[in-house]
Amino acid sequence: MAAVRNLKRLLLGEPLHNATFSHQRLSNTVALAVFSSDALSSVAYATQEILLVLVAAGAMALKLAVPVAIAIASLLIIVVTSYRQTIKAYPHGGGSYSVAKENLGDVPGLTAGASLLVDYVLTVAVSVSAGVAAVTSAFPNFYPFRVEIAIAFVVLLTLANLRGVKESGALFAGPTYAFVALLGATIMFGIFKHLTGGVVRVPAPAETQAITSALTLFLVAKAFSSGCTAMTGVEAIANGAAVFKDPTARNARKTLTVMAGILVALFIGISWLAVTAGAYASETETVISQVARSLYGVSVPYYLLQFATMLILVLAANTAYADFPRLASFMANDDFMPHQFTDKGHRLVFSNGIIFLAIFASVLIAVFHAEVSGLIPLYAVGVFCAFTLSQTGMVVHWWRLRGPRWVPSLAVNAVGAVVCFCVFALILVTKFVHGAWAVAVIVPALIFLFMGIRNHYQQAAASAIPTLDDIKAVAKKRIEPHNHVLIMAKCLDKRLLGAIRYAKLIKADTTRVVHIDSGSCADDFVQAFRAANFGIDLEVVDSPYREIISVVVDYVRKFKRQPQDTVTVVLSEFSPDDAIDLALHAGTATILQALLFAEPNVVIVNVPLHFRD
Repeated sequence: MAAVRNLKRLLLGEPLHNATFSHQRLSNTVALAVFSSDALSSVAYATQEILLVLVAAGAMALKLAVPVAIAIASLLIIVVTSYRQTIKAYPHGGGSYSVAKENLGDVPGLTAGASLLVDYVLTVAVSVSAGVAAVTSAFPNFYPFRVEIAIAFVVLLTLANLRGVKESGALFAGPTYAFVALLGATIMFGIFKHLTGGVVRVPAPAETQAITSALTLFLVAKAFSSGCTAMTGVEAIANGAAVFKDPTARNARKTLTVMAGILVALFIGISWLAVTAGAYASETETVISQVARSLYGVSVPYYLLQFATMLILVLAANTAYADFPRLASFMANDDFMPHQFTDKGHRLVFSNGIIFLAIFASVLIAVFHAEVSGLIPLYAVGVFCAFTLSQTGMVVHWWRLRGPRWVPSLAVNAVGAVVCFCVFALILVTKFVHGAWAVAVIVPALIFLFMGIRNHYQQAAASAIPTLDDIKAVAKKRIEPHNHVLIMAKCLDKRLLGAIRYAKLIKADTTRVVHIDSGSCADDFVQAFRAANFGIDLEVVDSPYREIISVVVDYVRKFKRQPQDTVTVVLSEFSPDDAIDLALHAGTATILQALLFAEPNVVIVNVPLHFRD
């Protein structure tokens, strides 16, 4: 329809030809922004999550934030080194799902896939909510509207990604590099002031937070697991390696290394600066806001950093928008998800996956009121489960392949697998009662769903395989016609004339017009029809309760015929030419088509009538 096509062009741009797909590949500079924004932006809230846990043991415990950040950075280096091996072995992407499925089997692969799909939905919800928190830190009056603002950001991100990989990447590159530059400059300025004796102190909170827990190893472990949110998004480059320009593997590995270096520097730097400046755990003002305010005051640099933080946090969701649809398409190709997820849309992107992601992320944002602290306990559990399975799969891969330098490669991935499993178990234990149990329930439920979808596709494929007798029966020179044509008529107008004209072209044993008498004008229709002398039988079906759709469906189901006979149901309705036509005229025939489609040996034909015919 013209109206719908014009709206799509307005929102998404001109459609892209299949031949342009290769031109949608990304340079390292743009790919760093597209695939690393999630990981890089996590420094905006990872340190804060560490402090929120440690503050329970008092202000002195906050100093442990730096050692915890260093431990997480060390873990990051191990995982990134392992994923460099994954990219080398799987340069066309697929990440944890493909590696685990190929080397460990379907169930481990589905576990990795389900874990990542859940984590991508959480990535959008957490990143956007954290971005809104950056806005409300600088402008507290917007705090009551945080859910509405967050969902509006999700809508804008969805539209941007529906426009295509290349356009969304170019759009997001600027904010990503602006954030890195501004936060890096802030950390360097803070270090300079500290070394030169300048006082950099965050004003003390109005109320001192009470000590509610002893400083135990479990508390430190809990802080470590909360800070591991800085690790989310690390696998994105491995998953999306296929969209890098040639040579894909080399460019993807290089970009992954650059991302890791930037992330480590920013994360340790902001953690050290937060502890040095005396930043405190707060749910209404972010750590970056506190540190920037202590350095710059409420000035232009402060607002620039807050704005850049808001942008990258919101755009960090783009990592999930890049990877969720691609992972869903891989799983759909393997029959574990609906095949609609493999369809490329208007701009050569997996549109169905993008829309699906946006809907579920918006629901999470609304349920948790866009509060990052409420969403964080669900976060990182799935991603470390996927990390563990991916690295274990790589160990099996190298063991099977045993090519050049396979022993060092296996050793790297083995270390990664052991470390990731330990962290996964730690996160699951420390966050279980705070919400991680939900992920532990959802992932197995998704695996069960995926297996059910594949079984359905297998059954459908098996039922469609013709037997030799089926082929011979159709190959006969002559097939006796056993076709009964039913023309559904509301009134005698051009729609009915078009349907009758078409019906007379069909070779059929019987043809009849069926009119549903719902209590108005049936006698007038019968008289007009008989006067027209079409040479076709008419049957009037009584509907005392004024039902149309259910009466038609019931009539077709009960129509007397032999089991092998075909019933052709001819419908006719106005064909909408624009949005107004669609709103005012679409309905009955569409519903009938949907309800009768599943009936055996029933064929539905819709004869359109355009307003200008």
